[in-house]
Amino acid sequence: MTGSIGVAPAADLDPEREFPSMFEPVHGSDPDVAGRGEADPLGAIRSAVMMLDHLGHPDASAELPAAAFGALADAVGTADLGGTADTAGSTRAVLDRAGTPAGVGA
Repeated sequence: MTGSIGVAPAADLDPEREFPSMFEPVHGSDPDVAGRGEADPLGAIRSAVMMLDHLGHPDASAELPAAAFGALADAVGTADLGGTADTAGSTRAVLDRAGTPAGVGA
């Protein structure tokens, strides 16, 4: 059990690197939350971590997991994880903790 829809990361990798790899959150369909800012961004963020590692940027990816756990520890997350933020607010909280420049992300 992963906890919430969209929290688990996934990758379809070409280990030979002959063809592109794809990174995306594991999710299903939840039309009830479409356009309401309720979708949890953690699966997409964690997929980005996997992508950065795959592309050879471990330093860039190292900050994101700690930033995401920090945001959750401060209860800045979406309601499905006990927080009060919307999708953009949850994303911004992670990016701020990771030191991401303003204007990038949410």
